[in-house]
Amino acid sequence: AEETWEQLKASAEVQDAFMTYTVYDDAITMKLIQEACKALGISMDAILKLFGEYFFKFCKMSGYDRMLRTLGGNLTEFIENLDALHSYLALSYQEMNAPSFRVEREADGKMLLHYYSDRSGLCHIVPGIIEAVAKDFFNTEVTMDILDVNEEEERTGKKEHVVFLIVQKSPRQLRRAKPNRLQGSQGIQRDQEALDTAFLRMKEKYLSVSVCLVKKSRWEVVRSMVMLGKGHLVNNFVPIYPKRLWIEEKTFCNAFPFHIVFDESLRVKQAGVNIQKYVPGLQTQKIRLNEYFSIVHPQVTFNIVSICKFINSQFVLKARREMMPDAWKIQPPLKLRGQMIWMESMRCMIYMCSPKLRRLQELEAHKMYLSDIAPHDTTRDLILLNQQRLSEIELSNQLERKKEELPVLSKHLTIEKKKTETLLYAMLPEHVANQLKEGKKVAAGEFKTCTILFSDVVTFTNICAACEPIQIVNMLNSMYSKFDRLTSVHEVYKVETIGDAYMVVGGVPVPTGSHAQRVANFALGMRISAKEVMNPVTGEPIQIRVGIHTGPVLAGVVGDKMPRYCLFGDTVNTASRMESHGLPNKVHLSPTTYRALENQGFEIIERGEIEVKGKGKMTTYFLIQNLNASEDEIMGRPQTLLDHKEASAQGSRDSKPVAVLRYADSRKVLPKSDVADTSDKSTPEGSPVAGQDSVEAAERQWSSDQMKTHHFPNDTLPSGFCALL
Repeated sequence: AEETWEQLKASAEVQDAFMTYTVYDDAITMKLIQEACKALGISMDAILKLFGEYFFKFCKMSGYDRMLRTLGGNLTEFIENLDALHSYLALSYQEMNAPSFRVEREADGKMLLHYYSDRSGLCHIVPGIIEAVAKDFFNTEVTMDILDVNEEEERTGKKEHVVFLIVQKSPRQLRRAKPNRLQGSQGIQRDQEALDTAFLRMKEKYLSVSVCLVKKSRWEVVRSMVMLGKGHLVNNFVPIYPKRLWIEEKTFCNAFPFHIVFDESLRVKQAGVNIQKYVPGLQTQKIRLNEYFSIVHPQVTFNIVSICKFINSQFVLKARREMMPDAWKIQPPLKLRGQMIWMESMRCMIYMCSPKLRRLQELEAHKMYLSDIAPHDTTRDLILLNQQRLSEIELSNQLERKKEELPVLSKHLTIEKKKTETLLYAMLPEHVANQLKEGKKVAAGEFKTCTILFSDVVTFTNICAACEPIQIVNMLNSMYSKFDRLTSVHEVYKVETIGDAYMVVGGVPVPTGSHAQRVANFALGMRISAKEVMNPVTGEPIQIRVGIHTGPVLAGVVGDKMPRYCLFGDTVNTASRMESHGLPNKVHLSPTTYRALENQGFEIIERGEIEVKGKGKMTTYFLIQNLNASEDEIMGRPQTLLDHKEASAQGSRDSKPVAVLRYADSRKVLPKSDVADTSDKSTPEGSPVAGQDSVEAAERQWSSDQMKTHHFPNDTLPSGFCALL
């Protein structure tokens, strides 16, 4: 059922969520019904009738069971009081546009149900509801047929008028187990005692009513007592009326301060004292009621004929603003709610009513007080109780709105979480970041072999001296964006950027056997990418130096407020020396890196023996090219549509698609034995391990003519922002 409902909403193109106390357009309902007809293959009339049956069950499950049962003792009374129920529900569902019902009783027991609504096309819901009510509440079955359908012109426009014929079948015979009667003289004796007790009760009732002013014969009173004693004859109760009305006109007008008596031509004959106070025009003799009031509910023409049609309905009248004193026109117009009662002998109608107020704010807006309402009028209690109830409804609405917003907020939260994780993973390795998120300490680890790369821009100091700061920022941002993209192509880890220096490591934090090949290909890609970045001074492509060294390192997280994943060891220093002793547009290799790349398809030439600061004489090499990979492969340019799709799945940090270069150990991790955990009892967990300072590896990083740069990928929040120091 849930899947079908989702399909109906999708096919009808309606919103995902519906609020309980919000009124929606009937067009949405009709769309859903039409799609349900297509999906289930049944007619719209049948769908509406089934909806009516289920709606009754839904109301019972929602806590309206007891309220519905109290509407009437039989089906006719139940239907006659539906309008009163709608009026009550309008307190909660303030924009509800409910239909009106009128019942005509036939001599043969049949009923004619008149249905009025300005919402056409929904009348078939009524048989579903009425038949379900008859079966559940009154243990009977009814059949409903449409006799007539037409449209009537009313004050508010066209109103659909449908006449239903209701035929009630014989009540079901409930099978109940009858108790065995007592046999013999003992049973007769007990029956006689019960009969005597019953007559004693009847005698007491007779004595209590024998003082009535209206004289009755003894047998009439006894007969009434017998009828009252039998539950199934309770509807045959005959009231006693006085011969004259024992109340003065003045007392009546004070006791019922809100009432109006008018004749067939709508001329006012009498009015309560307080209704005269708030509608002063009623004190004028021979005025017409429709001059001062309009009918809000039911939506009928203001005449005796229309009123008599809905005599069992609750009437709501609204005072006409133009008939009020000028000083009162800023106030909301007075609304009255009550019952119309036809007095046949006087050929007049009396409207017994009360102010239609729902909360204390409305009472104040009309400049009224609770004392203006008669003490016996339950409107007093209704205002006070409904004030609290409206607050509860508002809280319920807020809760429901928040509940409906949860899926949307959850989606937004997921998106923001991904952005945060992307930014975090740009600063720290993924597995390290995950451990920090879980509140764990990240122990330093020793990597037996890895390859580290340093690069810088040739004559960067001179460029800074000759350019505006924003030009330097733009140049570095362009260069680093291209380099960052290459880290995804070759799956190497960017450690940090310091000014124009760019540091990358392969085999850390995830050990790989092809770390030297990955870093070498990355260096070749850097050299190609640098040609696309222009020197803001000369307008020519910039030149970079690249140095690479292979060896063991120690890696760990340093800092709490802004943790960084740092590398320690002599390998860092040697890699920095390879870069500082290199040549423009050359990739300078140490002997250990040369041995790692030997026989791997790279063209390498020997530079010879040079003096390296702090290292003495070393035989170094220059990396020329990769003989087994094309430029497009090194740069990660997709060759086919398939490569393009795979590149998109990689989540590239650059706007351009990335095709990851395949290595022999791609997506494979070396055994844990290649990584030694150096945390022990003498070294606090998470502390940096002593060794040669990584600052010494980049001895010029804080020189006065350099800049420190914190670079972020293009799809993260700062997007290429650099801080100039």
